Amino acid sequence: MNGLIRESVEQSIALKKSFFDANEDLVAVLAREITRALEGGGKVLLFGNGGSAADAQHIAAELVGRFRRERPPLAAVALTTDSSILTGIANDYGYEQVFARQVRALGRPGDVAIGISTSGNSPSVLEAMAVARELGLVTAALTGRDGGRLGPSVQFHLNVPHELTDRVQEVHIMIGHILCQLVEESMKGS
Repeated sequence: MNGLIRESVEQSIALKKSFFDANEDLVAVLAREITRALEGGGKVLLFGNGGSAADAQHIAAELVGRFRRERPPLAAVALTTDSSILTGIANDYGYEQVFARQVRALGRPGDVAIGISTSGNSPSVLEAMAVARELGLVTAALTGRDGGRLGPSVQFHLNVPHELTDRVQEVHIMIGHILCQLVEESMKGS
């Protein structure tokens, strides 16, 4: 058991290091885009399925609540949380529309849409991102494996090129935390 623990920790650390070595600048640019949107009165819309839904909620909570310091709340919405909206849209329009309908209702040009999908091929995330592009939102994706169809469809693609969903999600939440920290620090005057 101890060997498995050590192997898991070492694999996670190596993947995080390799991701941030290759993508540090891209993460910083996305943080600036999020800051620009928030300072301009916009919002961040986050969405994904399963563990990625939990990550979307986690990141939104850090922005609306606080991350490391007291500050005014920042406008972020996880489109994964309202069971009546999710089940109503899924029932009436099909599950692939659960986030797209919400992006169409809530998104405005200049807002930031962040789709999270370890495969990069989740139909509900792809549909929402298509609407985000149509409406003029800034588009970003956190993906795994080869990025799937989602990666090439967004302006900011943060891809963790690994096959294990759990390892990819460990990097995704670290990306989320770093984005929150960078945005919070950038908005010190807020």
